[in-house]
Amino acid sequence: MVGKKSTPQTQAMSQSGILPRQKIAWLEWLSARARTHHEERKVEMSEPGQRTLDFEAQRKRLVRLSYRMLGSISEAEDVVQDAWLRWAQVEGSIETPAAYLTRIVTRLCLDRLKSARARREVYVGPWLPDPLMETAEPDEMIADDITVTLMLAMERLSPLERAAFLLHDVFDVALKDVASALNREPAAVRQLAARARKHVRTERPRYSIESAEADRIARAFFDAARDGDTAKLKTLLTQEVEIHTDGGGKVIAFRNIVRGLDPVLRLFEKVHQKNVEPPRLLRTAIIDGLPGYISMDRDGVLQTTALDVQNGKISAIYIVRNPDKLTHISLTDAGAGCNEVAASRSLN
Repeated sequence: MVGKKSTPQTQAMSQSGILPRQKIAWLEWLSARARTHHEERKVEMSEPGQRTLDFEAQRKRLVRLSYRMLGSISEAEDVVQDAWLRWAQVEGSIETPAAYLTRIVTRLCLDRLKSARARREVYVGPWLPDPLMETAEPDEMIADDITVTLMLAMERLSPLERAAFLLHDVFDVALKDVASALNREPAAVRQLAARARKHVRTERPRYSIESAEADRIARAFFDAARDGDTAKLKTLLTQEVEIHTDGGGKVIAFRNIVRGLDPVLRLFEKVHQKNVEPPRLLRTAIIDGLPGYISMDRDGVLQTTALDVQNGKISAIYIVRNPDKLTHISLTDAGAGCNEVAASRSLN
C-alpha cells in the first residue's frame, strides 16, 4: 500500500516468511486505522472541555451585555444560562465563539424585552434598573461607559435600536457581526445605531469622577440628607435635580419622580421632621458608573442610592428600595455595617 510504513515487527515477520505480504499490509492498515480512531476519540473527549472554556471566557461579558439590554441582573443571568444550554448542544467546531455567543444572547434578550416592557407599563412607581455594583478587582471589571441615566434613556429606544447601539457603540462588535445578530443588513444596522445615538447623545457621560471625589460626594450627600440639612443640600444639588425612587409597590417609596430643587429640599426637610431613626450608611460604592452608597433604615430595609453628578453638582438621585432588585447584594457587598445591624436585630 503506497505511503504506508511497515512496523519493525511486520518487517521481521515478512523476512522470516511467517506472514505473506498481503496479510502484513492488512495488519498495517488495521494498526493505522486504530491510531486514527484513537486520535478522533481524543478530540471528541476534549471538545466539551474546550467548549466550556470558550464559554467561560465570554461569560462575564455576556452577563454585562444581557444586563444592559434588560436592566435586570437576575434576568441577565437566566439569559446567559439559556445561552449555555444552546451552546453546549452545538455540533461541530465554532470558528469565533465570541461572535456566536453574542448572537445567541442578543436574540434571547430581544425575545425577553417584549414581555419586560409590558410589565413596566403596570409597574408601581418609577422603574429603575437593578443597581449594578462596580468591583475594584481588575479582572472582574468590564468598563462600558453606561450609567443609570443612560440606561433610562435607552428605555426610549426600540429593542432593535437598543441592541444595535449597545453592540456597536458600547461593546465594539463589528458591524457585520451586529447585522448577523439582528438578522438585518449592515446598512440597516448602521441606521439603527445612528438613530439610537441621536436619542441618547445628551445622556452620555461627559466626564469621569475620581474614586476619592466620588466617595466625598456620596458621604456629603448622605450626611446632609440624613440630617435634613437643607443649607448643605442646596450647595450639593442643581436647580433641576430629580429624585427617582423604585420601591416596586413592596416597600415605602415616592410614587412619582420629584423634580426641582425646592420640592426636593422640602421633601428632605419633611422626612427629617418625622423624627424617625435615621438610616445607617453601610458603605459608599460605585453604582452603574455613578457615585453612591448602600444604606439600611431602622426596619432593616436595604437601599442603594446613585448620584448623577454634572459639573460638580448632583443632577439626579436614583434610589432603589425594591427588595427583589437587591437580592444580588450580599452582606459582603453591603459592608460590615450590615452585619452589625443583623446582629443587633437578632438580640431584640
